[in-house]
Amino acid sequence: MHLLLLTPQGPTAAAERLLIIESVSIMLIVVLPLLALFYYFAWRYRANNQKARYDPNQPHPLWKEMFLWLIPAAVIALLAPLSWKAAHALDPYKSIATNNLITNNPITIQVIALPWKWLFIYPAQNIATVNFVAFPERAPIRFELTADGPNDAPMSSFWIPQLGSQIYAMAAMETELNLMADSTGEFVGKDTEINGEGYAGMTFKAESVSQDDFNNWVQSIKQSSGTLDWNVYNNLLQPSVSNPPAYYPSVASHLFEGVIMKYMSPKLNAESMP
Repeated sequence: MHLLLLTPQGPTAAAERLLIIESVSIMLIVVLPLLALFYYFAWRYRANNQKARYDPNQPHPLWKEMFLWLIPAAVIALLAPLSWKAAHALDPYKSIATNNLITNNPITIQVIALPWKWLFIYPAQNIATVNFVAFPERAPIRFELTADGPNDAPMSSFWIPQLGSQIYAMAAMETELNLMADSTGEFVGKDTEINGEGYAGMTFKAESVSQDDFNNWVQSIKQSSGTLDWNVYNNLLQPSVSNPPAYYPSVASHLFEGVIMKYMSPKLNAESMP
């Protein structure tokens, strides 16, 4: 899983890989000398080396103290602006900037983290899927996320490593994540927040396809029967493990918003739920 971070397939993941490489390179300024000193002292003060003199009361000149603090201070001085810039540039709420990589229109996908599966709702296409999400290549994706459960909804963390940042999905809240895939391909998606019995199986497949293939995929789902209404949703709400992908050709109106509002006041709950 961690090796996927080094094979990014989107602009956000590529920027994060560069940040990791730069940060690790800077930290090696401290890490490499410390490792060298660690093995040097272990060798010099080994038990059978009678020539090594141990003097715990040896005075430490000021220049030595300053030298010991100067290097880590320099590393922090280099990492601070790097981290500050990246934190703003890679803000998950920030839309993908217009650039020559974007060839298709943006798409919004609503995500509900359930125990222990992922529900994806496409408001513009009026379809829904479970444990499978598809989107056009080179199209900015706006994920809107929340969580729900039969009792207390467990908190989950949504992550597609090859596309970029992870973000939490929490009950009664809506978070946002903006990503994009540079090309077609299949990617692993998972929950990174340990949240109970089915955590290990809370995975999904993400697939980037051409715009024509995406349109055909949507039409193929619409040709099937069934509706993701509140009765079906309440069945999905029950805990289950390693669910196979499922598809729904239509979705109850404002289901995503209703899931969030059900945790609000009783009056709002009554108005939002059928």
